[in-house]
Amino acid sequence: MAACSSSFTFCNHTTLHSLPQRKTSLIKTHFSVPTKSSESNFFGSRLSHSSYISPISSHSLKSSIFAKQVNKGQAAPDFTLKDQNGKPVSLKKYKGKPVVLYFYPADETPGCTKQACAFRDSYEKFKKAGAEVIGISGDDSASHKAFASKYKLPYTLLSDEGNKVRKDWGVPGDLFGALPGRQTYVLDKNGVVQLIYNNQFQPEKHIDETLKFLKAA
Repeated sequence: MAACSSSFTFCNHTTLHSLPQRKTSLIKTHFSVPTKSSESNFFGSRLSHSSYISPISSHSLKSSIFAKQVNKGQAAPDFTLKDQNGKPVSLKKYKGKPVVLYFYPADETPGCTKQACAFRDSYEKFKKAGAEVIGISGDDSASHKAFASKYKLPYTLLSDEGNKVRKDWGVPGDLFGALPGRQTYVLDKNGVVQLIYNNQFQPEKHIDETLKFLKAA
């Protein structure tokens, strides 16, 4: 029995030490895939490729998968953030009219610039539908101001530094939450979520889908 017990302890000890090595290998293999600059541009991230290799704990994986989220038919949680001019803006101030609220990864990235300009080009159509357009990212107000000025964006950009609102709304990320996601919500005049649209591959489709929904509503 003593020999058996000793053998079991040895096997258990070896397994415990080999598991982290196996996990580290898997993580490095998974995150070494994105090596083209176009993939960084696609996700709208300013991260360098070396940062893709940062290890992710099982806790953070579970958090990204099982995070709370805002669903269709639910009253949108209120928040107050600073706009591109540094003034605080509350979501509740827009009650009484439809709101198109879009979360995007970052200012001045190719995909996000396309999306922002597409909202700009269709802004009169949104106004005709009686809707307000609001963009949200983790950039600060100064970055938003420069971005809005450069591309002549006629709508509000809000600064969610620390991504608190993004997390509260449960906006899904990519690469197990390592990169911010791109998601658009349409709220009715009572502040209830009526449409949730997510498309990383075609940023401009967010405009087509939200306008289509507003026209049919």
